[in-house]
Amino acid sequence: MLQNNDVEIISVERLKPTSLEPAPTEKIEVPMIEIRQLTKTFGSFQALKSIDLTIPKGTVFGFVGPNGAGKSTTMSILATLMFPTSGTAKVDGLDVTKYPNEVRKRIGYMPDFFGVYDQFKTVEYLHFYGASYGIPKSEREQLIPQLLELVNLSDKKDAYVDTLSRGMKQRLCLARCLVHDPELLILDEPASGLDPRARIEMREILRELKAMGKTIIISSHILPELAEMVDEIGVIEHGQMIAIGNVADIQNRLRVKRFLHIRLLGREDEAEHFLRDRPLVNRLLRDERGIQIHFGGQDAEQAALLNELVAAGFQLVSFSEAQTNLEDVFLEITKGGDGFE
Repeated sequence: MLQNNDVEIISVERLKPTSLEPAPTEKIEVPMIEIRQLTKTFGSFQALKSIDLTIPKGTVFGFVGPNGAGKSTTMSILATLMFPTSGTAKVDGLDVTKYPNEVRKRIGYMPDFFGVYDQFKTVEYLHFYGASYGIPKSEREQLIPQLLELVNLSDKKDAYVDTLSRGMKQRLCLARCLVHDPELLILDEPASGLDPRARIEMREILRELKAMGKTIIISSHILPELAEMVDEIGVIEHGQMIAIGNVADIQNRLRVKRFLHIRLLGREDEAEHFLRDRPLVNRLLRDERGIQIHFGGQDAEQAALLNELVAAGFQLVSFSEAQTNLEDVFLEITKGGDGFE
């Protein structure tokens, strides 16, 4: 256990630079993340397959994909914890394999599984990492209370880490990522395993960081919540980027298959057969709430379908288009939904 906060830390580099060239000093406007033809193989398994990705500064980018799709591998390469097999990855114009030390100064990395030093107090934990980045004690004394306030842990500054809940530990690790004021945050499943209240707290903190101008790349399985805070999403599956864009644009591209909800006063069986015979109905689901169809037409065809139902004598309680959410987007793009064509 630390007995005081004035401790000298000798940092140990986990990876050595592949080049002794000095980092470029000329400051030009470049994307925060620039990935070109990035490939990573493990034996015969190809985890990444020629990934291309550009993320401008100040962007909050959501990385979406199932387990094993390549999200964590990409993030580990950006965090200089793993070398690519081929291709390039740059952070703020710096190649991650040539200038790992310079890249690490610019990033805060929060892995999906992380370790904490349970016998440290919360404030000691942050002093430890602040010292490892060479931040003088006088600066740490001012910085750490601000970080604890940002992540809503001010009242836990003297609590031992092993007494914190999982959500508090997540927020503490986020504070650790911010101790050296990085320009880029790489957050791999930061809300994983959190209860609803803890997820809301994490989301609010990320909103504050976005307002501060941080560039954030974040992966998550909580897709609707991710949609609320990101500027763009990238969908990755089997090591390939299969869609990139802002949520609204991708949703609009998917409007060729609308989600229509229909409720009727009786004759549901007849209506189901009637709708299945319509050429633009791609899929039909029926439950206690009514009938939902995936419809391949535009506004005119949707209006025509409504007229056909009325003309056939069906009594409609409601006929409405459902808002496509990010989960619908993901299932459609990855062809993960049964019956999607």
